[in-house]
Parts: sequence; C-alpha cells; structure tokens
Amino acid sequence: MRVLGIDPAAAGPAGYGVVEAEGGTCRMLRYGALGRSPRSTFEERLRAIHALVAGLVKEFSPDAVAVESVFAKLNIKTALKLAEVRGVVTLAAAQAGIPVYSYAPREVKASVAGYGHASKEQMQQMVRATLNLRETPQPADAADALAVALCHIYSAQARARIAEATGIADSRAAAQRIQPPR
Repeated sequence: MRVLGIDPAAAGPAGYGVVEAEGGTCRMLRYGALGRSPRSTFEERLRAIHALVAGLVKEFSPDAVAVESVFAKLNIKTALKLAEVRGVVTLAAAQAGIPVYSYAPREVKASVAGYGHASKEQMQQMVRATLNLRETPQPADAADALAVALCHIYSAQARARIAEATGIADSRAAAQRIQPPR
C-alpha cells in the first residue's frame, strides 16, 4: 500500500509525504513542504498546492491520499481558507480516481505517537523512528504529513483485520457491526 499524506496549511508550509507499507514495514519515499511566497496571492497558493499534489499522484500512484482535517478551534476565516486548501487536494486526488481519507489531528497523534496531545517534536521523533530515518524530518509540517500517511496505513490495516476476523468483506460494515449499541 502506498499513501500520500498531506498536512494542509492556509498560510504556512503545506507538508507532504509518501509512505509505502509492505507487510509490517513502512518506508518513506519522499517528503517535503511547499512554502509560501510572501508576494503570492491565496489563489496562486491554491494552484501551487493542486499542482504539487497532482504531480505527486502522477509520480507515485498512491492507493490513497490521507489529509489532516480542519482543527475545530481555528477562527472561521482560517478554517474556511484551510477548507479551500483541502478542497484542491481532494480535487487533485479525485481527478486521478484516488480515494481521499481525512483524519483529525488528535487521531493522527494517537495513532503514531500513542498520545493524542503529542508535541510537534514528539511527532517528528516518532515518525523518524517508525520510518527508520537517519534525520528528523524537517520542517515539522513534512513530519506531520508523513504521520498522516502512517495513520491511514494503520487504520487500513486495522480495518482489514476486522474484516478478516468477522468475515465481512466491507470493513466499514464490520467496524459498525462490532460497535457497542448506544
């Protein structure tokens, strides 16, 4: 399984990372961050993010694109801009027929670091250790994108185990079936 992880940003660097999983091993194929020129307009930034994601999709042919969801405590203006960034990421994936999955920041942190309130530094160290990297991924936005990709891989592996254990082919149905009644 190959996953393109995206840490979207409306103002700062938008992180990206491509992770491949084979069996129980994950390896990083590429990571980085798209910075923002102080002279560029927001529309130009959206176009650059779309081009970046479309290029990564074309080059790596991921099975999925995983995107960090909008943090709920942002002010409305920032949240709307971040939603637009997520929209162009989703569009680039949809144009290539690749499914997009969204994960909350706390879900990503809990999945990768084992703690939903892990710091940026803790996340960078866990990503480094998990992917057996020689150096800590910089900037932190790139490490976050790699963490989003890892979160999706772990989630997909868990859904597959649930499907196998329950004999239900649709892992989403299996997950719903084993949920306790409310």
